[in-house]
Amino acid sequence: MAKETTFIDTQDGLKGLVDLIARQDTWMGDFKPLLYIDLEGRKLSRHGTISLMTVLVSPGHGLMSPRVIDIHSLGSVAFSTTGQRGNSLKDILESPQIIKAFFDVRNDSDALYAHYGVRLQGVRDIQLMESAGRPNTPGRKYLSGLSKCIEQALFNAREREKWMLDKTNGEALWNPQKGGSYSVFDKRPLLDAIIRYCVGDVQYLPTLYTRYRHSTDLWNQLIAEASQKRVSLSHAVEYQPEGPGRALSPWSPEQNKLLDEWNAPPPRPSGDYFSYDSDSDDGWYPYDDNDFEDWTRAPWQGPPS
Repeated sequence: MAKETTFIDTQDGLKGLVDLIARQDTWMGDFKPLLYIDLEGRKLSRHGTISLMTVLVSPGHGLMSPRVIDIHSLGSVAFSTTGQRGNSLKDILESPQIIKAFFDVRNDSDALYAHYGVRLQGVRDIQLMESAGRPNTPGRKYLSGLSKCIEQALFNAREREKWMLDKTNGEALWNPQKGGSYSVFDKRPLLDAIIRYCVGDVQYLPTLYTRYRHSTDLWNQLIAEASQKRVSLSHAVEYQPEGPGRALSPWSPEQNKLLDEWNAPPPRPSGDYFSYDSDSDDGWYPYDDNDFEDWTRAPWQGPPS
């Protein structure tokens, strides 16, 4: 089992998690979400199942604590069990005051609503943050996948290699296109490689959130509204979990114009002592129309993470 990871498959474990979350301050808001979340399952969506929910509680620097919740075994109990203060995981997921970060919330939201009636609120979608942070309209045409974002954000080669190994090993177990089976998410005891895979999908979300977050309040408000719109659209009857347009960014021409203004690099100072380095690690780096994950062009192969 991944180091310092707690596997929750009992009501007592759920109560402990709910109480831990209830004790945390939520005033940080858009500056730092309290929870980072990812789901896994058989074709995760209204047409599939939810097997596991990984929740990274992040109350402060160096205090991140990953939990993997056994939704397959617990079922609706996972969302209805209450802690000492009378709130449940469903209450937490539906609270607009508790900020929760996802990477591409659409199918997670679809599955939670379809199977357990959970209406997510307080969502910030890191995939949208990355897209909105690009410096020009043409570069926002396509969305990036989680793997690409993490690989770009991890500068420590050893750390990046370990993450990629855990990712590859886990995918080989669940992905039918690579000889795996979705059923591995439901086998108990859960394989260590699957736990490492689940934790790997959330452990660097705080890094990505910090990297992509903008200092402009209106920019952050746009992300909040666009994230919640994704949640609402995922509840619609016509929502397509494997729709062909999933790779395209959602920004309107008016929104792209605003983003161009907010993301414009500062004017280059005059004089010999200053220069603007477009390749510096300040969030601005070149994109082209093909800078997105292969899953966006391939047949449905499971969760795009």
